[in-house]
Amino acid sequence: MKALLTNARLTTLVLAAASVAGCSFIPAHVRPEAPVPSSYPGDASTAAPTGQAAADIEWQRYFGDPHLQRLIEAALQQNRDLRIAVLNIEQARAQYQVRRADELPTVNAGASALRQPKVGDSGTGGSISSTYSAGLQITSYEFDFFGRVRSLSQAQLAQYLGTEEARKTVQISLIASVANGWLALLADDELLAVTRQTLTTREESMKLTQLKFDNGASSELDVRQAESLLEGARVALAQQLRQRAQDENALALLLGQPVPADALPTPTTAPGDITTSALAGTVLPDLPAGLPSDLLNRRPDIRQAEQQLIAANANIGAARAAFFPRITLSTSIGSASTELSGLFKAGSFAWSFAPQLVVPIFDAGRNQANLEAAQVGRDIAVAQYERAVQSAFREVADALAGRATLSEQLRAQQAQAKAEEARAKLADLRYRNGASSYLDVLDAQRSLFTAQQAVVQAQAAERQNRVALYKVLGGGWKDAATQ
Repeated sequence: MKALLTNARLTTLVLAAASVAGCSFIPAHVRPEAPVPSSYPGDASTAAPTGQAAADIEWQRYFGDPHLQRLIEAALQQNRDLRIAVLNIEQARAQYQVRRADELPTVNAGASALRQPKVGDSGTGGSISSTYSAGLQITSYEFDFFGRVRSLSQAQLAQYLGTEEARKTVQISLIASVANGWLALLADDELLAVTRQTLTTREESMKLTQLKFDNGASSELDVRQAESLLEGARVALAQQLRQRAQDENALALLLGQPVPADALPTPTTAPGDITTSALAGTVLPDLPAGLPSDLLNRRPDIRQAEQQLIAANANIGAARAAFFPRITLSTSIGSASTELSGLFKAGSFAWSFAPQLVVPIFDAGRNQANLEAAQVGRDIAVAQYERAVQSAFREVADALAGRATLSEQLRAQQAQAKAEEARAKLADLRYRNGASSYLDVLDAQRSLFTAQQAVVQAQAAERQNRVALYKVLGGGWKDAATQ
């Protein structure tokens, strides 16, 4: 009768715990308000182009040059940062599977042997009792009535989803970096062509000035000025060669392999023709900026920060559940015998059922401290999410500011370069006819070289700004092959 009463109480306890099964102490996830204005500075949305959003455009469609496409494909296959991001996903997936496995009992096959003196014997010369058992065992399986294990599993799931968003972020940055590195090499080649052309012009001027000096038609001052200008061109050439080598090394690091010899398009115009060069002919589509609220769903780094916030909320649920009773079960079923040879014989069937209820009473504030730590972790995750949103807003605003001004800057610098080219020709003509001093020629050549360099740099900056806008609007993580 007493055994029946005990079993009834245990059954009542299990049913009472089961009545709250499925409850969760995880706070409801509410996406924080975006701490940014509702539109970008200058309200450029009214003047912005319309069309498909950057996040919906595969990188193969945005970067149409076949040379650049091959470089990006090589980087996606060989880049170590992207490889690490992919492996982080696999690690997080495995960790999530470990956490999820805690929700189900673990069944093991086991065998044990126990030999000890019989009760009342001294152990020396007395009789020994032996017990052998073999069968299936479940050890310390926790009935997750208050959601502690599920909360930890959900936290790990959010971490896993966050690593997937992190991989997308790495891919976006990698594609943009490869594109910018490729554009930098195009600009380097154009600057080298301009510098070599300038060097050739100054060598000819030096020869002419030296010839005139030898015949008494010019002073030594003119010779020294021409020599200074010639050496300045040689300095610029050395600097451009060094910069070109460094940019190629940077691109090789992104690719994970040496830059192919055919990575750049073959020039189709005369060297130094900055208006019809390969860089000038590189066309990247313009993009609609949309609204700041669009970034919340299109930027992988923001989605990653939101997953971190979801994980922090789940940790609070686990910390809250720790205040409630924890019910665990250890059980086994199999065969037991006092003789090893008697295992698995008829009549050797045995089982055990050992539930345990643990109610926290005094833990020196450990559970409360864990809860407070989880709540602070959630507050940190909120701040990180808001910072990610603000950083994204600032990056888009900067790219839009560049789009609004770089085109006009490039147009003005091209016009300035044309004016300086005409001025240099006139100054040289006047000097050859004795109508002006050689100082006018030197000044015109110096100004022309500077203006030509500025045009190439502005062309590169304008194209790289388009790449930056594609990146900061969330473009680049979609692949046409997987669509």
